[in-house]
Amino acid sequence: MADCGHEHHHAHLSDEALAGELANAERRCEAAGQKLTPPRRRVLELMLRAGQPVKAYDLIAAFGEDGAPAKPPTVYRALEFLTAQGFAHRIESLNAYVACRRGEDGHAAAFLICDCCGATREIASHGASPILALGDAAGYALSSVTIEAHGLCAECKA
Repeated sequence: MADCGHEHHHAHLSDEALAGELANAERRCEAAGQKLTPPRRRVLELMLRAGQPVKAYDLIAAFGEDGAPAKPPTVYRALEFLTAQGFAHRIESLNAYVACRRGEDGHAAAFLICDCCGATREIASHGASPILALGDAAGYALSSVTIEAHGLCAECKA
């Protein structure tokens, strides 16, 4: 993304909110008979702290709390788990991942993506129902729907 040249005020999670999100993830994993292992937890923490889509190689570089990068398979396996469990979404057009804070298993994802600053916002995906119905009518059993809409955020538009 190009530098917009103007200030952005994207909200970041407080330490308390981050701890709450991670505790919620632990509970959801336990309820599903899964484990939020330390590498999975670390990748989720990094995505939550970022508050915006982050590329896998940035997660690899930031993984070690002592500054040491992770081995790529560690991060990619964690991302695979987190997306499968509904803790993260892959945004194809950005080749990046974003933490999901909606707390719903298996929901359709919809994103508003600013082409200027890269701000990304997950919104309710009311448009997924027609896509699922069209897939069903065509004989497909769709397992997921992700909608990505590009444009300018309010700050960049101004």
